[in-house]
Amino acid sequence: MTRPFLDLVASDEVKGLLALGVERRYPSRATLFHQGEPTQHVALLLSGWTKVFAESRRGDEVLLAIRGPDDILGELSAIDDRPRSATVTALVPVRARIIPEQRFLQHLQDFPRVMFAMLQHVTTRLRESDAERLRYVSTSSSGRVAALLLDLAERQGRRTPDGVVIDLPLTQQELAKAAATSREVVARTLRVLRDRGLVRTSRQRIVLVQVAVLRSLVDSVSDDA
Repeated sequence: MTRPFLDLVASDEVKGLLALGVERRYPSRATLFHQGEPTQHVALLLSGWTKVFAESRRGDEVLLAIRGPDDILGELSAIDDRPRSATVTALVPVRARIIPEQRFLQHLQDFPRVMFAMLQHVTTRLRESDAERLRYVSTSSSGRVAALLLDLAERQGRRTPDGVVIDLPLTQQELAKAAATSREVVARTLRVLRDRGLVRTSRQRIVLVQVAVLRSLVDSVSDDA
């Protein structure tokens, strides 16, 4: 599982990093950043979950990532001084530490270990992006849906006696965008997985009953299943 940014920062330097900014609270579905706006600050997530998405020139929305506690948002725009490449909205109520761009960049220069943690973070995200592109060309649409469920379970899932619970308020359409497929494929894949006893679903809640079995099936789930 990919570690959030603050997990990469030495424990004795986290407090100093957080002290650079002020805390803000965002209600569910509030927007933290808008795609295309100029960079003014970065956000360190303290609690809650956000979705990161971009809009194509055709107006299609593409879900790029889910980010949660101890992660950072807006760091790339701060580093390269370009407009925001994506919009970030709160999936649930969120608390974040808002740090002005210049204070953040100066802190990276003043504290090499924090700079190195940022380098690790950016490198990991690039590797994730490469892995996603490989998954897109080598895995069926249904397999990508299954892989997405496993990723969400690792990042956000809550272990219970009944299985790993994913209770983020994501619609089937949002899951489809994240898996680069259609809502119909998501619905069909969930139905197949339910029939096999691998998952249980209810409104905005998915329970992975047999995670190990689901993981073994990612490369073999057919779109015709």
